[in-house]
Amino acid sequence: MLTRNPQETWTQFLEFAEERCSATEFANWLAPIKVLESSSQELILEVPNIFVREYLIDNYKRDLSAFLPLRENGEPAISFVIAETKKTTPLPARPTLPPEDKEPQSSQNELKLNPFYVFSNFIEGPSNQFVKSAALGVAARPGRSYNPLFIHGGVGLGKTHLLHAIGHYIKEHHKKLRIQCITTEGFINDLVDNLRNKSVDKMKRFYRSLDVLLVDDIQFLQSRLNFEEEFCNTFESLIQQNKQIIITSDKPPGQLKLSERMIARMEWGLVAHVGIPDLETRVAILQHKAEQKGIRIPHKVAFFIAEHIYNNVRQLEGALNRLSAYSRLMGLEVTEEVVEKTLGELLQHAPQKKISVENILKSVSSIYDVRVSDLKGLSRTKEVAFPRQVAMYLAKELINESLIRLASSFGGKTHSTLLHAWKKIAGQMESDEMLRKQIQMARRNLEV
Repeated sequence: MLTRNPQETWTQFLEFAEERCSATEFANWLAPIKVLESSSQELILEVPNIFVREYLIDNYKRDLSAFLPLRENGEPAISFVIAETKKTTPLPARPTLPPEDKEPQSSQNELKLNPFYVFSNFIEGPSNQFVKSAALGVAARPGRSYNPLFIHGGVGLGKTHLLHAIGHYIKEHHKKLRIQCITTEGFINDLVDNLRNKSVDKMKRFYRSLDVLLVDDIQFLQSRLNFEEEFCNTFESLIQQNKQIIITSDKPPGQLKLSERMIARMEWGLVAHVGIPDLETRVAILQHKAEQKGIRIPHKVAFFIAEHIYNNVRQLEGALNRLSAYSRLMGLEVTEEVVEKTLGELLQHAPQKKISVENILKSVSSIYDVRVSDLKGLSRTKEVAFPRQVAMYLAKELINESLIRLASSFGGKTHSTLLHAWKKIAGQMESDEMLRKQIQMARRNLEV
């Protein structure tokens, strides 16, 4: 039985754990966990995703046993509720850790990671929440979570940041693992040099002895069959050894001009999309980077910049660098007038365009990572049907046409289907904050 108040018990455990881990680790993994309820026999915790649950189990199962009562099988009397699904899951057995007796990495192939690309510097929002959770999960359990992890999205949205953040986390928490982070161009150049020096076997031994391989911009492997074959062989060798692979790309695997064999390999694990950040996330990113650079940007000005620079994070950072240099050299406070004068050609003032069903379909497809043709098609899978209903809701809200005409634009659907979709989404928006933000994002995409 619990001898103390459940919240007190959990608080004491957190105090114990906080002294034994880094501040970043505590903030990412332990702080988000909440006590939901308890009985005399069990403590129920809410975790934001399965990765947090698995981290707690893997790292603190023995310590939890000292704080909580035990079940008949010797397991801590604890259950979890995943916040995203509200599904209670029992405590699973702790998996066996992979052996960590590798040789230290040679200086010839030194790991090169951007020191600023860490998880604590990655600003989370609705468009990247899932992919960040996946990256954290893979970093905490390399080779035992999702393998490979394939991260895709547009230019400057944070793919490389997450890739390097995984590398930093593994380097800090799994010190014996051999890691390499390369660009696809770097892999190609490495192969060319080793072919020239007749040392390809040495290169193969190096890559196939890694525990974690991080590969950036796999799209540059397209139309390079010989290099693709060698990469695919390396890929298969590592996967068969349960070694972790993380890949980034500007497109999902199925849209890359690579062999079916290579595409199938990359789709084995988890494919995660990084979307365009919404306005609030762009403001948070802007203010975070301004704070790092020692620049004070009023909240109103930050919103002004974020409203007019929306394609990617890299543009925001470039604008901030220019604004910082100008304001310091000229001794000026950062105002909207200074922003317009300094960043005039960067600010995007796209003319208002007439909103059409086709525009809505394109906006919704980019947010939910589905094809426009699927939204118009007959598929009733949840991954397609729900975005289609969102598109129908927006069409009824934003276009002054008859329901019959609007419905016909969705692959010949009936007006009653469209009306049902509108009512469902309108009702769900009242309690679903994530859905509200996604619809706001779709509206903004249509306004620019």
